[in-house]
Amino acid sequence: MIYKQKEIAITSEFIKLDSLLKFAGIVETGGIGKEIILEERIKVNGEVCTMRGKKIRPGDKVQIDEIKTELVIK
Repeated sequence: MIYKQKEIAITSEFIKLDSLLKFAGIVETGGIGKEIILEERIKVNGEVCTMRGKKIRPGDKVQIDEIKTELVIK
């Protein structure tokens, strides 16, 4: 699958997965982010992730298959 890459720059050591989805404009609310994470619709570095508090650090890749988007954290 070919993903459209979107680079996201963070200024802290990490950002939680649910916050990242909102920060990147993938979801409108944290509640929606929580739902899609729990529904196993998000991959972190190629692995399905169901932890909404997962710490995402620079260098990590978050994939959302249904919109063919990959967030690359800088």
